[in-house]
This record gives sequence, C-alpha cells and structure tokens, in this order.
Amino acid sequence: MYDLIVIGGGPAGYRAAETAGGEGLDTLLIEKKEVGGVCLNEGCIPTKTFLYSAKLKDGALRGEKYGVRAQSVTLDHKTVVARKNKVVSALVSGVRARLKNSGVTVVSGEACVAGRSEGFDVKCGGETYGGKRLLIATGSVPAVPPVPGLIKALESGFAVTNREILDLETVPEKLAIVGGGAIGIEMADYFASAGSEVTVIEMLERIGGGIDAEIAAILKRSLEKKGIRFLLGCRVGELKEGSVFVEDNAGRREIKADLVLLSAGRKPSTDGLGLENIGVALEGGAVVTDERMRTNVPGVFAAGDVNGKSMLAHTAYREAEVAVNTMLGRRDFMSYRAIPWVIYTAPEAAGAGETEESARQKGLGVSVRKLGMRFSGRYAAENEGGDGIAKMVIDNKYGRIIGFHMIGGAASEMICAACMMIERETAPEQVKKYVFPHPTASEIIKEFSLQK
Repeated sequence: MYDLIVIGGGPAGYRAAETAGGEGLDTLLIEKKEVGGVCLNEGCIPTKTFLYSAKLKDGALRGEKYGVRAQSVTLDHKTVVARKNKVVSALVSGVRARLKNSGVTVVSGEACVAGRSEGFDVKCGGETYGGKRLLIATGSVPAVPPVPGLIKALESGFAVTNREILDLETVPEKLAIVGGGAIGIEMADYFASAGSEVTVIEMLERIGGGIDAEIAAILKRSLEKKGIRFLLGCRVGELKEGSVFVEDNAGRREIKADLVLLSAGRKPSTDGLGLENIGVALEGGAVVTDERMRTNVPGVFAAGDVNGKSMLAHTAYREAEVAVNTMLGRRDFMSYRAIPWVIYTAPEAAGAGETEESARQKGLGVSVRKLGMRFSGRYAAENEGGDGIAKMVIDNKYGRIIGFHMIGGAASEMICAACMMIERETAPEQVKKYVFPHPTASEIIKEFSLQK
C-alpha cells in the first residue's frame, strides 16, 4: 500500500512524485512511455533545440547589418535532430536520477484505476497496486478534428503530430501546418529556416490563439518576412495525399504539400484510465479540480494538462506542488492570474495576465500603456530595425498591473518579472523603486513607471 500513486510521468507527475518522495511519502509513479512526458520528450525541450539552431543560422544570414559577413551558411537537419536526442536523453536521465534519489518507485506501463478496496487499486502490466491517494497527471494528447482524410493521412505518414515531426530525417520541400498556435508557429519558424516552403492554416483571424492582437500582428509580419505564408480564417475541408483542401469565404482551394503537421490544439488524456470506476468527475473530458487540485473524490488529485485549465509545463509544476502540499496538510492554493505564455520564435513573444481585450470582456475598466522596445538601449543595440513593443495593462479601479505583453528580445526571460508584479498586485509607480541592470532589455519594464 503506497502513500501516493502518481499516474503519468510528465511535468506534473514527476514533480509531484519527486516532491512527495522527498517529503517521506512512499510514492509510486506509473508512466506508459518515458518520464518527462510530452514536454521533455516531444515538446518544450526538443522544439527549443530546433529553434536555437534556426536562430543561429538566421543570425548568420542577417549578419551584414551588424558588420558580420558569412558565406555558405547551411543548416544540417540530421545534426539538429541528433543534438536534440542527446539533450533529451541527458535531461530524462536527470529526471530519473532525481526520482531515484527521492525514493520514488517507477513502473513502466499503462495504468488503469480498477476501483477501491483498502485504498485505490491501480492495475498496470498484470499487477495491481494499492495507494492511499491518487494523483492523475496523464497530460494531454493532440486533438484530431473530424476532417475527411485526416485519419488516413496520419496512418500513411502524410500527416504527422508534434511527436513525429521532431524525428524527421529530411526536411519537407512543402510543409502545411494545420493550426497557428504556439506549437504550429514555432515549427513553421524552424522549418522555414531549414528550407521548407511553409503554409500555416488557421481558423481564427490571427495567429497565437488568445495573445494580444497587436503583438500577434507584429509576429505574423516578422514570420512572413521569412517566407511563411498564412491562411487565416480558413478551415481544412479535406486531406488527400499531396494536397490539403482549405475553405473560407472565397470558396475551396487546394494547397500542395509533401507533409502536413497537425497542430490543432490538445485535449486532456483521460480515455481508458478507469476514472469512472471511482466516480471522478469530468467536464469536457478534463478532470474537474478545485484551487487545491482536489477532485470530487477524497484522496484523488489531478494536476497538469489533464485538468484542462492551463496546458503549460510551468503551470503543471506549480499545480503539482499545490497538490502535494494539500496532501501534507499545508495551506496552499493555485493561482492562474499570472501564468506566463511564450512563443519561442525569432523574435520571441511573451505575456502574462489580462490583455486589453480579455479585460474588457470581463467588464474591467483598464488603461493600456505601450512602448516600443527601442526605449531599451540594449534592444536598440542588438536589433537593427526591430519593431518590438511592450504593453502594460492597468486596472483603473485599483491602480495595479494586471497584464504585461511583449515581443522582441529575450521576452521569455523577462516576463517572469512582470508575472511577480501581477501576482503581488503592484502599482506601476512602485516599479520606480526597483533597480534593473543597465543596459538590459528588461529595463523596458521600468520605463513604464517613468512615462507620464
């Protein structure tokens, strides 16, 4: 009888297992593939190794603006994939080592919750394990829209998901990407740099999902300069080998493609888990949780993509911490108001909290301050002709920062400062008291407090 059984070894699962084991709970972690989950093996980390290679190549090609001239710059895709595999392998080994050091038992196989006896019974590989508590951390899987020909295309390899595209041995001449969210845009950026003719097909009228509309427009213009074509307000009507048929107000047209990347979002992975055997409530396929990561069944918790609240690895880490603290009787609560998002293209885009649009939809009275990133001397020195911006959203009623969004520079590394300001309900004027290193692009955050 384990103190805790964790089902799923992604960011939520391995963080919870490591933390619980370190706190003295006898913990079992069951993972059907490889610890690290989608983020480490098929998502966050692999894509960043790809994108870093693309940034190096593109930087060399644009070097003339900065007095640097390079000839015969090429990108060796096989070397990029080999390096990706090396990085992933090293990080997976690190996760396994931390779990071992925390005394966590790791079992490989597909888990199914069978019911209850003395505790919760979980079957895996012909064995039944008992646990006083359960943490469901099975993550998410790619959403497969009901498009004619899509299933056949996935089976034949004409269409792939984010998992398969990271192991391609060759760069497709023509790549069609279904979905203009973060994953689709990042892969578009890499494969355009690698030599593909890339077309992104998105149902919405802008890329990036719910990000700030102005930042989405700047990002789109930047990617178009790399040769990426965007078909917005379009839906995929059918897939046939070598072709994607799209439909919009102008009618139906054919897009030729050697490969199609399906990047139409993700859905919680709960099928076949047996949660119905213990009465765990689901909503739209997601496990329902409260602010302490508890489900409707006492002793059963859920964290990460499986609850459908914020499908990001860093959210999963924090949810896992809240879940374990709750198990240990410590008061802890999950806050979603300052969860950062990042798109790791060149330029990077990032944000946290409310956009002007989302705030007004909630009936909040807000004011928005906007600055060009060139107010930062570091940004101006490193970005010839850059058109990056930063925007601060302020709640007029309470005079506090409730949103911050930017494009340009190392936005991914700067947004954490804004997150803390949002979480601490900081007023813009208070930022004057903070000392930022000079020159850094992050000084743009302080510039807002100096503007009238």
